[in-house]
Amino acid sequence: QVQLVESGGGLVQAGGSLRLSCAASGSDFGFNRMGWYRQAPGKQRELVAVIISGGTTNYADFVKGRFTISRGNAKNSVLLQMNSLKPEDTAVYYCIAVPALTINTIWGQGTQVTVSS
Repeated sequence: QVQLVESGGGLVQAGGSLRLSCAASGSDFGFNRMGWYRQAPGKQRELVAVIISGGTTNYADFVKGRFTISRGNAKNSVLLQMNSLKPEDTAVYYCIAVPALTINTIWGQGTQVTVSS
């Protein structure tokens, strides 16, 4: 069974930084795609950034130049470095992973990021 373990959320002042991490397990063939979505109160869940197996990354326009997604040192892990945080970045951030040889998207439980003004 695929499991995702997220960490790194918290409270930070505007202009500050946080780093989210996500470790995936349970796929014998690894993961084709890993990334992050977020959902703010009263809003729909939206893509933040993803990284695919070849290393290609894709970012939402609202985080370009501020957030960086990368593979972690641990196998099947992903990091999201968030710099220059804004109050509008406040949301629950969800890690996602797509196991190889499947089209299923697995969701983490989410980690709260709060940016104070």
